[in-house]
Amino acid sequence: MIIRIGSLNPVKVAAIREVMTTRFPDARFTPANVDSGVSVQPLGLAETLRGAKNRARAAFADCDLAVALESGLVPVPESRTGYMNLTACAIFDGQEMYVGLGPAFELPDEMTRLMVEEGLELDPAVQRAGLSDNARIGYAQGVIGILSRGRVTRRDYSRPAVSMAMVCMGM
Repeated sequence: MIIRIGSLNPVKVAAIREVMTTRFPDARFTPANVDSGVSVQPLGLAETLRGAKNRARAAFADCDLAVALESGLVPVPESRTGYMNLTACAIFDGQEMYVGLGPAFELPDEMTRLMVEEGLELDPAVQRAGLSDNARIGYAQGVIGILSRGRVTRRDYSRPAVSMAMVCMGM
């Protein structure tokens, strides 16, 4: 079994591999640099899902399955800022698309403002808000790692989306 991953981000690759090897222990995972076809910082559930699906479709070549994750900022009524960050997963088998969502969490007010009003991607918003000097925090613990003081990492936070997409596959 060959599973292509629609990203070179080591955190996304590790999260997908950890979940999918429980069902496909002999699978070979191949990361691929593909375009999401959406904004660098997706806003809204539709754009976030579209990004994950686009990545999975783009990664599907000479494989049995293609899997992709896309994180986005989605409107959430009655939350403090009006938005939460969440990750969507898409698994494509060449015919059917299976999607799942992970947990969501609220970002600090200033980060949300920078992302929604100024259109910044999450990583630069983290820097401008003074939470980290790491220009690619999404390739490390993620902002969730900073906000949770290491109790939850981006890899931890991404795995449930993969699990939920696999539920749709009957796995």
